[in-house]
Amino acid sequence: PAVAQICSRLDLELVGVCQTNSTLPEKYQSLPTVGMAMNPDLEILKSLNPDYVLSPNSLQSDLQPKYASIGVKSIFLNLKSVEGMYASIQGLGEKFGREEQAKEMLAEFDEFMTEYKSVNQGKESPRVLVLMGLPGSYIVATESSYVGSLVKLAGGTNIYGDGDGEEFLTANTEDMQQKDPDIILRAAHALPDQVKEMFAEEFSTNDIWKHFRAVEDGRVYDLDPALFNMSANFSYSEALKALQPLLYGE
Repeated sequence: PAVAQICSRLDLELVGVCQTNSTLPEKYQSLPTVGMAMNPDLEILKSLNPDYVLSPNSLQSDLQPKYASIGVKSIFLNLKSVEGMYASIQGLGEKFGREEQAKEMLAEFDEFMTEYKSVNQGKESPRVLVLMGLPGSYIVATESSYVGSLVKLAGGTNIYGDGDGEEFLTANTEDMQQKDPDIILRAAHALPDQVKEMFAEEFSTNDIWKHFRAVEDGRVYDLDPALFNMSANFSYSEALKALQPLLYGE
């Protein structure tokens, strides 16, 4: 869906799209579907005879050999951060003669970020623990993940940094507590309602959480799954506005 949004803004013609529960741009809604984004039907994909197939680079190691096996060229977009998304937009603009559209989008981003950062100028950067929940378990999201990149853009300091390039880490609660975050943010990878229940139960039944300063201070927040998902998209501005009061208490 995020790639389709970008293509729409760049005014690119598509021959097919992935299946999704998200709403695709209107001009692509009646196109043939090629299965799920992470597991497209290669036979259908090849039959559409695309010049290129576009996918997020989080799926590159799995999908690139598959695309090569059917003789289709591929381009992988970096949707792990907002900056990565705009670098990919610039690359697509140059490749497909859509430099003007790409330039316009980059200008929008620069204008938004200049204004956004001015609001937080001079404020102390809060130290943040970001948890990514899955039904039944959770992992730590670093700055290298999309949610983590939003926290960084908002001026927060991730207590696990960029994870040496890893988007997610497994860490024990003792280690998290020792790092003493000011704020805990909880996001959902899928099935947000189930994940929210899982987090609520974990924080009320696992005794260690009540010893976190962030929990004592009541600074634990569940992020809106519509804004904080796995891939960078144009909702980033709404997500950053939502982070403002959580990180700075205003």
